[in-house]
Amino acid sequence: MKKKDIIELDIKERISMDKSMGFYDDKKVIVKGGLPGQTAEVFVKKVRKNRAEGNINSIIKKADYEIEPICDKFNICGGCSFQNITYEKQLEFKEEYIKGLFDKAGIEYKEFLPILSSPKDTEYRNKMEFSFGDMEKDGPLCLGMHEKGKHHNIVSTDNCHIVDGDYRSILSKTLEYFTHKKIKHYNKFSKEGTLRHLVIRKAMYTGQILVNLVTTSQEKINIEEYKDLLLELNLDGEIVGILHTINDSFSDAVIADEVKIIYGRDYIMEKCLGLDFKISAFSFFQTNTLGSEVLYSVVKDFIGEEKSDVILDLYCGTGTITQILSDKANEVYGIEIVEEAIEAAKINAELNNIDNCRFICGDVLEEVDKIDVKSDLIILDPPRAGIHPKAIDKIISFKPKKFVYVSCKATSLIRDLPFFIEAGYEVDKVRAVDMFPQTGHVETVVLLTK
Repeated sequence: MKKKDIIELDIKERISMDKSMGFYDDKKVIVKGGLPGQTAEVFVKKVRKNRAEGNINSIIKKADYEIEPICDKFNICGGCSFQNITYEKQLEFKEEYIKGLFDKAGIEYKEFLPILSSPKDTEYRNKMEFSFGDMEKDGPLCLGMHEKGKHHNIVSTDNCHIVDGDYRSILSKTLEYFTHKKIKHYNKFSKEGTLRHLVIRKAMYTGQILVNLVTTSQEKINIEEYKDLLLELNLDGEIVGILHTINDSFSDAVIADEVKIIYGRDYIMEKCLGLDFKISAFSFFQTNTLGSEVLYSVVKDFIGEEKSDVILDLYCGTGTITQILSDKANEVYGIEIVEEAIEAAKINAELNNIDNCRFICGDVLEEVDKIDVKSDLIILDPPRAGIHPKAIDKIISFKPKKFVYVSCKATSLIRDLPFFIEAGYEVDKVRAVDMFPQTGHVETVVLLTK
């Protein structure tokens, strides 16, 4: 076997949520994607002494447990990775993956609890960011997700099943309208064009919908006509706001140079575990409302019935966990570096008549030095990269009885845990919670006790 060979590979096992492996001429071959039991045609990219790496060109033989995907764009769109297996099998893969990371790293635990499923495995998202583009240079206008493995190509996903029918209706009408008007999408290479993103939020409990059209200022569009078309749609939910965001930056992210409210208001109201939350166009809120209730219930369960004097919620975001735990302590401090998130947290706490939450805007690395309180319980919910190495020692120096670590990237969690273990903490409980059905992402909650 050498580079650029095309080989037939029997896939034996998954080695992560997005990679699998098999053997060819007794050499391990690692590929992106793939399922145990499949036979794949593989293009060899690299050959090393003890292993090779390749890309799957096609599946020659399916695994005996595969099912028919519910979306016709499954093999093209980069949004979902597991629609070709049952949801039960997805949960099995995710639990095995998390447990395997702990075992491989030699991290001992008292109890590894069964994975908890999302209450809905389709149509579960409360926010979706669609991109305008094309599948090929100068091809027809598309609106949807990035093509699998091709960052610059966009696939129209008007049949997307991780969102509900209202999203699909709004997407289809938007694509139809701008195609008819011959408005061009923004080209990242030429820096020319108008249409950039369509961001839709829909609250699971209230059904309120917020539509945000993101464009450059290069071409004037008839936003009033577009607004009227959306308001004429027969939707299950109710559009409470339509925004037009101008973004002339070179970044592909949704950045606002200017935001205009075209109709209604710039936020929706949502509920989570009985509390009310005001969510604006750019607020962070867990994208699976029902799944987040499961996740936060695990956090409360790990904390137990004992009430604390002070709880610290580090990396608190918009303060969802902070407020949910407000009945578990006399005072709860939430720290978050994003100013808009802290402002939203304060608004929501007031909305819920919660007066024992204190929100601090700043870097956790710096702010933990300034807090002059004794806490028996610290909640950690860091970004995907995990906790900054310089912050871990400062966080541990509080010496609480318990840490509850909520992780959206298990490899970062596995990297961070040895610091706590070395400081005298043990992993008491581990539980995975599936917040992102049909994809390879999974949340993990860990209870650490002194």
